[in-house]
Amino acid sequence: MISTFFKHELKAFWRSKNTGKNLAIRIIMAVLILYLFLNMLVVGFFMDTVLKKVFPHDALIFSFCGIILIYYLSELFSRLQLQELPTLRVQPYLQLPIKRNSIVGYLALTALFSVFNLWPIILFFPFIFKVILHDAGGLVALAFIISILGISIFNNYLALYIKRKSNLNGWIFLIVAAVLVLIGLSDFMWHIISIRNISYLFFGNLINHPVLALVPVLLGAGMYYLNFLYLKQNLYLEELSTKKEKYKSSTEFPILNSFGATGDLVANEIKLILRNKRPRSALIMSLFFLLYGLIFYANPGMKNSDAPRVFVGMFMTGFFIINYGQFMYSWQASHFDGLMVSKISFTNFLKGKYLLFTTVSTLAFILTTPYVYFGWRILMIHFVMYLWNLGVTANIVLYFANRNAKRIDLSKGASFNWEGVGATQLMLSFLLLLPPFVIYVPLKFLGYPNLAFALMAAIGVIGVFTRSYWIKTLEADFYQRKFTITEGFRNK
Repeated sequence: MISTFFKHELKAFWRSKNTGKNLAIRIIMAVLILYLFLNMLVVGFFMDTVLKKVFPHDALIFSFCGIILIYYLSELFSRLQLQELPTLRVQPYLQLPIKRNSIVGYLALTALFSVFNLWPIILFFPFIFKVILHDAGGLVALAFIISILGISIFNNYLALYIKRKSNLNGWIFLIVAAVLVLIGLSDFMWHIISIRNISYLFFGNLINHPVLALVPVLLGAGMYYLNFLYLKQNLYLEELSTKKEKYKSSTEFPILNSFGATGDLVANEIKLILRNKRPRSALIMSLFFLLYGLIFYANPGMKNSDAPRVFVGMFMTGFFIINYGQFMYSWQASHFDGLMVSKISFTNFLKGKYLLFTTVSTLAFILTTPYVYFGWRILMIHFVMYLWNLGVTANIVLYFANRNAKRIDLSKGASFNWEGVGATQLMLSFLLLLPPFVIYVPLKFLGYPNLAFALMAAIGVIGVFTRSYWIKTLEADFYQRKFTITEGFRNK
């Protein structure tokens, strides 16, 4: 039966109306993956030389054992972002007299066909055959091979399990991602723990006790069985996409109730972000850009320059507005016609967008306050750019959103996905970066940098307090382009 599934998958691919486009994307991705494979193979072959240079005072095998867990933690984070769920491809079979075990087995098998499962083989196996086999013998080398394969399988099914649970509750994904980031910071920045020592605790003992290789195998088998049971119990689409009636969604936000209909719209949009891959990726990228300041502020050459601080402050407090907002209506393209004929006021619709921007940008500003460590002036510039983003950037983004009629399919992944991207987005990126420097550079040249910041803050505040005017203007502009936008969203 599994071979039949494979044949049907191939026929579905070649008979699709988007075969040419999908084939071109797959060829480009295949070339990129092949290039990465070659790079990984070179790193794997010369890993002993690399480890000697990076850890000159440690034994070679100790260094190798120490980096394995670091690799798998970073790989798990990457899997959560990039690995696809083989879930919806079996829709037509759910109503046929086919054993559920066959369908679940097919899903489990196709989950193993991931490039992530090849990375550790290419990266670690050359070192195992080149060094461990020579120094510790064939039995130890075999134990390392089995352990690495076992952990890869465990990571594979753990990532899939987390992503499937995240489809029901988006907070699960954010919590897991935050835990992984905190683990990394606890080692490399705060030095509270040592991932290398924890990694060596297992793999170092593996040298003397090869039977420990069974532990990763059992973990991988256990995670596979957990996925198997979860899919078997929740195989039907309605069970995988909705919650039971008696449970209340954890993505309800009582604080938004005070905003009435606008709050309901924002709550629904937050759910859209947390439950779908590409908008969720925009949120996560915004969180990552909060670390952007470390690149500039830790550089001694940037200590007395305000221009990079303007750029960094604008990006860190407004990246979500820019990255998510440029596709503002496209995220809801699949049900946009329904929104247009519903009782929802478009004024409230726009107010919801502004409220979402304000909430995320305010949170971003709060999270960047630790940069005060590098000086109070940095915090002041961040606050100025925060006001600028709320009063100016948000208006520009929504203006250009009225000129984007390209739909986005939320069911598709975020990696190598250029759906909805066009010339409008390129123009928007340029126009958003230019205005702050049009104000700052001339006044800085005249010797009044503080006046420049005061002027930018004042413009931002004026933009916030005149928001009702901009909402009316944007609403009138939208109604002039309404039919072009809705027609564009209908084109699949």
